[in-house]
Order: sequence, then C-alpha cells, then structure tokens
Amino acid sequence: MPWLRMLVASTAALALAGPPAVATAAPPDQDGVRASVHTAGRVKDAGDLLQYSWPGVYFEGRFRGTGVGVVLDDPAADYDVQIDGATVATLVTPGRTTHWINGLRDGVHTVRLVKRNDTPWSTSSFGGFVAAPGGAVLGGPAARSRQIEFVGDSLTAGYGNLSTSRDCTGEQVQRTTNADVSYGALTARRLRADYQVNAYSGLGMVRNYNGGTPEVNYRTFYDRALLNVPGDVWQNPGTWRPKLVVVHLGTNDFSTPVNPGEPWTEESLAAAYRSAYSGFLQKLRTRYGPGTTLLAVGAGPFAGHVQQVVEERAGAGDRRVRYWRLDDTGLDHTGCHWHYSARDNRLLADRLTAFITDLPIRW
Repeated sequence: MPWLRMLVASTAALALAGPPAVATAAPPDQDGVRASVHTAGRVKDAGDLLQYSWPGVYFEGRFRGTGVGVVLDDPAADYDVQIDGATVATLVTPGRTTHWINGLRDGVHTVRLVKRNDTPWSTSSFGGFVAAPGGAVLGGPAARSRQIEFVGDSLTAGYGNLSTSRDCTGEQVQRTTNADVSYGALTARRLRADYQVNAYSGLGMVRNYNGGTPEVNYRTFYDRALLNVPGDVWQNPGTWRPKLVVVHLGTNDFSTPVNPGEPWTEESLAAAYRSAYSGFLQKLRTRYGPGTTLLAVGAGPFAGHVQQVVEERAGAGDRRVRYWRLDDTGLDHTGCHWHYSARDNRLLADRLTAFITDLPIRW
C-alpha cells in the first residue's frame, strides 16, 4: 500500500468551526420526525427535526401516493435519495429545502435518504418526509435485527471513492465521497444489518495525518453526535446495541514520518498507539458488554501493533475480541489521494463479509 502518498485528510475535514443549521419546515406528523422514520445513525432528536454529523447516516420511510418530499437544511453535505431501492436523485449541498420526487405510480413506496460525505465542521438537519397531495406518510420500516458499528477515518468514510482521478481538489473530494458505497455500508447490507459509519477523515488514534491538530484525535470526537459542538455527547436511545464493532484506525498515526517538533519518536508513538488502542477497545467493551464482538483491523505499518493489542486482550480473558489483517491484494487505490476506489470498497466488503460470516457472533 502506498502509505506515504496517501493524503488521508483534507483541510475541510479538519476544520471544526461553523454554526449548526436548523430546519424550519413543518414536521410530517404531530409526533415528530423520529416516529415516522427508521434510522440507526447518531442523531439528536429535536422533535420537528433530527440533527447529525457523521457520514453515512440514513433515514428510511414509507409513504402512499405519487410523490414524496425530503425536508432538509444542510449547507455542507451531499445526499442520495432512493425510492424503492433505486437512487433517483443526488442532492449537492441542498441548503434549506424540500426536495420533491414526483410522478411515481400511485401506491405504497419506500424512501431512503443517505448522507454521502463527512462534514464534521457542520451540523446537518433532516425535517422528515412529506407526502404529495392526496398521499400519506406511513409508519417507518422496522429496524433490522443485526447491527454493526464501523469506526475509522477517511478510508472508512469512503473518501473520494467515486473519483476517476487520484488528483482531487477539496471540492472534488466532497463531491466524489460516498459513504453509502464504502466497504462498511456494503458489508452491513450484505449481512442485512443496520449500521453506523462513525468515521472522521484525517484523525488517528493518537496522531493525526502529518501530525496536524495535535490537540485532538479520533477519540476526542467518538462520543459525539454533533462533531462541531465541543462537549456534545450522543444519547443512545437504547436501540443501538451492536453485536459487532469494526475498528479501522491507524493509517493517519503512521502513514507520514514524525515531523521535527512533534512529541514523538517512532518508539513512543507506537507505545502510545497501542496503549490508546487497548483503552479504546475497553471503552467499547464497557459500553456494549461482553456479548459484542470487537474486530480490530490491521493494515500496513500498524498491523503488528493492532495484532499485539488483540493478543494481549484475548490473553487477559476477552473472549470476543478478534484481529483481521486487511488483505489489500488487488486494490488499485484510485480514489482521491490514493484512497480506496469504489471497486476497492467492493473487494474489501467481499473479504470482510466472508470473515465476519465465519465469526461466532450471536446476532
């Protein structure tokens, strides 16, 4: 893997400023948006709107009629709208709007809205689905019985995976990033699971890409729903109980040499990484309990460190921690800045799905 050429962070991905957007559209029913949609993402429920920041957050609904409106207030992110399983629109930084899909056959339809990219400097707002005149929004679809959480950086977020060139501007990165076709989302759908893609471009377990913004790292943000709100903590509604958490962090820690002035040597960075990684796995174990499988992904120069952490935890009695050595054979890395392409994500999803299928997970 071309680790030293992989630019894991964009300038925008590390910006932490910007006011949250607030939708003003009327809710689809008096019980609020959450009652009429299904989502497994980290959202803050404000009644007439749902707020969120992480990539890949999706909302699923049902309606009867010939059209549906999607109520959004988002100046930063892009979305796909899917009707009955097919993508019918891509919304680029839609702002405050109700986007309509009309001309459908009269009947019952499913609708799915998915946030494509990572915009941690901004808060996204979804105001629900509304039916075209003569129709009605129905109760949201049932949650899936399986749940998987993916923790990672730009490689997990789907950074530039739809690009046709490795050379990308910041604008091109945003337009060609699609978490919905990342290896995590593909794996979850193949396993018929709900999922979260809790990925933040440019951040590492202890060291960020090229030593940038050293006052924070991925663990600074993991607990949040709204990434640009310091101190924010996501309140699990009690419905998020994943039986599998996949952790893929380390590329940013080790893909660039330690710069003069950074407080690291190669040895101290490796030791700090292993200590923080073990602590993070313990945090996940405490949060989700002994029945959840923790799958730690190793690749490139950090693979041995991850494997060591897993072996130490397993030796100490953690029966549901596993190590997966990411096989990058055949990957072309033709996404923006040498990231995974859409084809690479499909190959990785094939390999990860096969590995997970053989695990003794009690879904």
